[in-house]
Amino acid sequence: MKQNSMLAMILAGGRGSRLHELTNKVAKPAVSYGGKYRIVDFPLSNCANSGIDVVGVLTQYESVLLNSYVAAGGRWGLDAKDSGVFVLPPREKADANLDVYRGTADAISQNIDFIDTYEPEYILILSGDHIYKMNYDKMLNYHKEQKADATIAVIEVPMKEASRFGIMNTDETGRIVEFEEKPAEPKSNLASMGIYIFNWKLLRKMLVADMKSTESHHDFGKDIIPGLLNDGKKLVAYKFKGYWKDVGTIDSLWEANMDLLDANNELDLGDPTWKIYTQDVTTLPHYVGENAEITRSYITQGCVIDGQVKNSVLFTGVKVGAGAKVIDSVLMPGVVVEDGATLNRVLVADNVTIGKGAVVGDAKSENIELVAKRVKGVE
Repeated sequence: MKQNSMLAMILAGGRGSRLHELTNKVAKPAVSYGGKYRIVDFPLSNCANSGIDVVGVLTQYESVLLNSYVAAGGRWGLDAKDSGVFVLPPREKADANLDVYRGTADAISQNIDFIDTYEPEYILILSGDHIYKMNYDKMLNYHKEQKADATIAVIEVPMKEASRFGIMNTDETGRIVEFEEKPAEPKSNLASMGIYIFNWKLLRKMLVADMKSTESHHDFGKDIIPGLLNDGKKLVAYKFKGYWKDVGTIDSLWEANMDLLDANNELDLGDPTWKIYTQDVTTLPHYVGENAEITRSYITQGCVIDGQVKNSVLFTGVKVGAGAKVIDSVLMPGVVVEDGATLNRVLVADNVTIGKGAVVGDAKSENIELVAKRVKGVE
């Protein structure tokens, strides 16, 4: 590994319980997004595009699919000599039966030996469950310019939403003076994106001490970052401009997909200068029948459409039967909408069938309805 290099660790062990049935058998970072992608494609592609050669992916809950998916490092161009994507499940038992990471910091602590193998000067720690494009190399340059001990990426959120996030309070130079986790009365709107750069030697020292503490939560937000601030270390905020979405709920996952329908969306999955790499699924092109009607929709390969699709996102291999209507909806891979069925403001999970003539969802509903099981048709 080259001198002054940076190694990335992606925290991909979250349970994703607010996505309900979507994460019953699949880890949140492996959930489908945007027609043909998975959520974890974004941090991995960002690493590849930023010139980061070695990426550790720390997995935990329902990780079988995720482990096999990320192990194919060639998908992101991370399979050359001295590079790779490495799956790192937990190795320490929290009780007699279960290997777990006790917190975000513990996940890194358990893999100190892996990191030390590469002798990085800097370490990049990423959350594995957000949708965004970001050049981490620019963030590293900022970190070096500021002579910082740690740099935390932040994004400005509406003040009324700031209490939902970890908030960084800074002085006029951008130095972080205080970190508040989901404050009831936030002092600023600079929300942590869960993206950190640390000087590895310093972080390693902090982690070793944290492992020995019986009172620690073993968490970056609750323990490591406050500890660095208490020690007078220099932490700076790196302001990110661009698209970033936390897709932790059914509504936010639906919104992130619907954002793709805007021709001027900031994410721009078609940008040739910053590609988002994913699994290349072998399938036929999409087919649109002579009586089909498609309005402002995002259609992926393998789809067969004989009905009406309006303001919707259809993933790989979706079938929409004759007379069926799909409106303001997100249909994940392999969904079948049989003849005459009507969908409105729903998110349909992988491989679910909606029976003939069934009516699912409501145009007036405040929240998006998740459909995770077969819906019987009208007899």
